[in-house]
Amino acid sequence: MALDLLIRNARLAWRETEPLHDIGVRDGRIVALQPGIAGDAGEVVDAAGRLVSPGFVESHIHLDKSCIIDRCGCEEGRNAFAVKRISAIKPEITADDAHSRAARTLERCLMNGATIMRTHAEVDPRIGLRGFEGVKRLVAEYAWAIDIEICVMAQEGWTNLPGVDELMVAALQNGARVVGGAPGYDTDHPGQIRRIFELAREYDLDVDIHLDFGNDANDMDVPLVCDLTEQYGWGGRVAIGHVTKMCALPPDAFDHMARRLADTGVALTILPATDLFLMGRNQEMNPPRGIVDGNRLIRHGATANLSTNNVMNPFTPYGDCNLIRMANLYGLCVQAASAEEIARCFDMFTIQAAKLMRVPDYGIAVGNPADLVIVNAPDRRHAIAENRETLMSFKRGRRVFTREPAVLHRPS
Repeated sequence: MALDLLIRNARLAWRETEPLHDIGVRDGRIVALQPGIAGDAGEVVDAAGRLVSPGFVESHIHLDKSCIIDRCGCEEGRNAFAVKRISAIKPEITADDAHSRAARTLERCLMNGATIMRTHAEVDPRIGLRGFEGVKRLVAEYAWAIDIEICVMAQEGWTNLPGVDELMVAALQNGARVVGGAPGYDTDHPGQIRRIFELAREYDLDVDIHLDFGNDANDMDVPLVCDLTEQYGWGGRVAIGHVTKMCALPPDAFDHMARRLADTGVALTILPATDLFLMGRNQEMNPPRGIVDGNRLIRHGATANLSTNNVMNPFTPYGDCNLIRMANLYGLCVQAASAEEIARCFDMFTIQAAKLMRVPDYGIAVGNPADLVIVNAPDRRHAIAENRETLMSFKRGRRVFTREPAVLHRPS
């Protein structure tokens, strides 16, 4: 069998107890999957029993406002003021500037195994479409390594900010594939949410909303999102991010909300780094973590995933775009302990995130695209628990990056 790529001795994710498999790739797709494939290949890689996963899914990131921390500073004491700090520098951001910073962040994602991405891009009268246009250029430029879709959003308000609606529509007509928002910064939360769903139906787009950040569970917008998802028949096409208020619900109420999310087809994206950095700044003692237990959501049938969100900006002055590290952080926060629960953290930036983004043909199977990542671990659990590194990835069978495993040099 003539192949373009042959990966030998792979420990397949979700099939870790099975014998090692070989993966044969031709014309960008997996054409053979079994132990001991015979044949020639243009490139042969020995996974040596390491974990091989489908490509990682970075489902919620802000490329447009990454790497600006040195321009607009960070919090003062217990006050973050992230939106105001970023708003102040928006007039000086050009499309080229946004493109350059976004490309730098994107390449970090690539070198940590991401092969699919949804990035948010802000539009409003202060920045216009410049951030969106800068990020949009990356879609074609990096198509060799990653599939990118853009969710356009208004961060600083919508119904209360003249000009935003026209900019949102312009972006939707010029390449944005998802419509989002941040109702928490709008004087009319329900009005913004309803407008998002109106545009989603008009342009046949998925929805991804920043929602319910805070620690007061008495005032939540999740029920309206679930109701509109049901009303519009948009189940499986709606995601909500953060939802830290859900952490303040009593157990019975949490489980009821989890089942409501599952029944209506609303996915929840957990953003550990940003939520940990920003949560509880109104409290001098024992600030809450604010990290939703996605494992518990999944047990109720809901879709729960995790992602990077902000990188090196006032919302999160940290970030290496490493989803394994993010899952390790998340697992510690929700106190995942069993082998099964820790392994499920891996699922939240792979199969769960792919479900949220409605990725067709995701996974390691004959006929699927050869989007693959080799992780220096024997299984999903150890990848997360030990924060193991990615060694290489492939997009449609073409190698994207290589990282050599560390070698201990003992004295002779």
